[in-house]
Amino acid sequence: MELPGNAVPIKTNPYSDQHPGTSGLRKKTRIFMQPHYLENYIQSIFNVMREESKGGFEKRTLIIGGDGRFYNRTAIQVILRMAAANGFGRLLVGRDGYLSTPAMAAAIPRRSALGGLLLTASHNPGGIDADFGVKYNTGNGGPAPERLTGRFHTETTKLSQYFTLQTPDLDIGRIGTTVLGKTEVSVIDPLQDYVEVIQGIFDFEALRRLFRGGFRLLFDAMHGVSGPYAEEIFERTLGAAPGTVYRGEPLEDFGGHHPDPNQVQAADLIRRMGAADAPDLGAACDGDADRNMIVGRGFFVSPGDSLAIIAQHAGCIPRYRDGLAGVARSMPTSTALDRVARKMRVRLHETPTGWKFFGNLMDAGLCTLCGEESFGTGSDHVREKDGLWAVMCWLSILAHTGKRVEQVVKDHWRLFGRSYFQRRDFEALDSAGATHMIEILREKLPGLAGAGFADVRIEKADEFSYEDPVDGSVSRRQGIRVFLDDGSRIVCRFSGTGTSGVTLRLYLERYRAEGDLPLDTLVEPFARAASELMKVREFCGRDRADVVT
Repeated sequence: MELPGNAVPIKTNPYSDQHPGTSGLRKKTRIFMQPHYLENYIQSIFNVMREESKGGFEKRTLIIGGDGRFYNRTAIQVILRMAAANGFGRLLVGRDGYLSTPAMAAAIPRRSALGGLLLTASHNPGGIDADFGVKYNTGNGGPAPERLTGRFHTETTKLSQYFTLQTPDLDIGRIGTTVLGKTEVSVIDPLQDYVEVIQGIFDFEALRRLFRGGFRLLFDAMHGVSGPYAEEIFERTLGAAPGTVYRGEPLEDFGGHHPDPNQVQAADLIRRMGAADAPDLGAACDGDADRNMIVGRGFFVSPGDSLAIIAQHAGCIPRYRDGLAGVARSMPTSTALDRVARKMRVRLHETPTGWKFFGNLMDAGLCTLCGEESFGTGSDHVREKDGLWAVMCWLSILAHTGKRVEQVVKDHWRLFGRSYFQRRDFEALDSAGATHMIEILREKLPGLAGAGFADVRIEKADEFSYEDPVDGSVSRRQGIRVFLDDGSRIVCRFSGTGTSGVTLRLYLERYRAEGDLPLDTLVEPFARAASELMKVREFCGRDRADVVT
């Protein structure tokens, strides 16, 4: 390959642990700070993408940004020098290094970029003793598919050198253009592309009327990158009251908190929404703004219900008034969406966990709305989950129906029944013990049909595999499913987003036609039966989950 004359080759040795998961390469920050660790992974991506693009990078654009967590600024300077040394014609970087994940997904196709490097560990904590991550998004704006991430890993195992420039850091705090080597580097407004995309989806005037009528929103940005986007859209554009967005300043350690929008980590929002004078709608986003939590006055909306309700009411949003091409959910996500899809006569897709699978469906025109149980929802406007988009959907639904959050959800349950859903996470498990536990469970699957489970019986059990209807690729061993004879089910799988040990996720879903039964009363017998079936205590030494959402 031909590189710029001022490119400096640096000899290096491969690291053995650079295998990306469902959302890129995530490790403890100090691991990324090891000599050559970040550089090795970035060079591996560049080597693979050079082969993919069938030529040099001289006429190609790369976008760089992240969620502002600790080490982002340092990593961005490293990547800028490496990208210039590898011959990119143009680099775009968000001002101060900021770009939310959905904003990156919007910017890549709008700017005709080859792809983008996102520096984020999403909802994981930030700081020198916490987590860091690198994810590559391709030309459609979505995460790199497994065929690419597998090649990234292969390249890391044989890398012997990377290329950089010996130049000082660039000022990325001011919008403007400079030259690095022979590469044009432009610092861009991180809000522009995303806000323009959102304005093309929703009826902004209807939402302005909602706020003029006294509607109150409380949005918790959790000191992640969503803060500036939320302030621009909710407060400055739609006219929500000052202070609607709180914890809106992005911080390197997210204020010492875990930026995961769920009932545990966003407990302050839950508390505020339980007050007698609570706002009409509460919402939160995670560190990189792709996840969301929706809360009414004293009323939590489960992610599966939120996705199903957005699909049910999609017609009130201008972009979706002509109908939905299809809907999709990840396999562990509750089946609430399935029931809406049947009634609307819309095709449903069940995929493995990971947004890249939805992106394939969207690119082929097979899917309009999609979501995951881990507080992620989105549509074909970008190829990533989008937290602020979901909040805008709920604002649109409330403006259209004139109802409270609780009323909207309970009306949905009356029409479709309810999936009583809960996820239990067993974190930082010993890998060997947890893996052996799943191997033993896998062997039991063929003989489980007809066995008792809590107060019901097992109808069938299997391990989920997925054949992509677009590219024909097959993803195996994506989670174990146990289907019960009352329409309920349990699912267990390992998470791909942790950075230490293994995280086992147990999903409990109990279907009932009624919508006002006690959640814990219904799912606790399932939790006990699942633990006994899997022998969690025997193999992992755990009596209870670390996080319940």
